[in-house]
Amino acid sequence: MLLKLYRIMAYVTGAGLVALVCVAMPLKYFAGRPEPTAIVGQAHGFLFALYCVVVVLVAYVRRWRWTKALLVLVAGTVPFVTFYAERRVVAGERAASVDQRGAGARA
Repeated sequence: MLLKLYRIMAYVTGAGLVALVCVAMPLKYFAGRPEPTAIVGQAHGFLFALYCVVVVLVAYVRRWRWTKALLVLVAGTVPFVTFYAERRVVAGERAASVDQRGAGARA
């Protein structure tokens, strides 16, 4: 359940950041329209804060090293990197779950 919440927040945060950087900010600086930046920026800030909380919860529950948690948090600040990090995290967590089930069956 927590991993699914992480996936959702990663996608939403990543999409918000892409919208901010690729749409709202060019509108502000090249078209003189600051309104989208104010709206999208505020929404992204709120969603990023939620993303950080979810990453910290996942890191705590899954017992990540602090460096991994920090890298996943930083990935949320770079456009498009959030999507890459989400794929890597989910693949790694699924592999770890399979390994744990396999180890439990052998014991």
